Amino acid sequence: MARSELGFDLTPPTPEKLRLLAEKLDPEARRILLDHGTEPPFCGKFDEYEEEGLYTCALCALPLFSSRAKFHSGSGWPSFYQGVGEGHIRYLRDVSHGMVRTEIRCGRCDSHLGHVFEDGPRPTGLRYCLNSVAMDFVPDGQALPDPLERDDPSAIG
Repeated sequence: MARSELGFDLTPPTPEKLRLLAEKLDPEARRILLDHGTEPPFCGKFDEYEEEGLYTCALCALPLFSSRAKFHSGSGWPSFYQGVGEGHIRYLRDVSHGMVRTEIRCGRCDSHLGHVFEDGPRPTGLRYCLNSVAMDFVPDGQALPDPLERDDPSAIG
């Protein structure tokens, strides 16, 4: 079993478990997470969201970003300057749509999250540009969901 530095099991779900999780998604979430789509700008539920907590993968609930790393980029999508931990995000070269970008996917279930660009704020200079539908939010002080029934930490400090 592969664990992240934060103690989360990064082993991909079985094909059967992935199918069961995907069945719970609405059509728009399926289009974005599984078919690598993009939601229109300025319409996502987390673009202007200000609560403190963790943003998790909408499919497998792996923590991805802390609200403390969120910033207003003006792009119309929720933006972060860093992820929560090594291994929680995968990076892939994306040459679709006549440009070269870096696609970001969940480090556990491989769901499409968005893209990362090198025009973000300090300290990283990165702008992780996310689809709101690709994420769920867990407020500070609440236990993280565990749809894969794994022995993951219940919170990140």
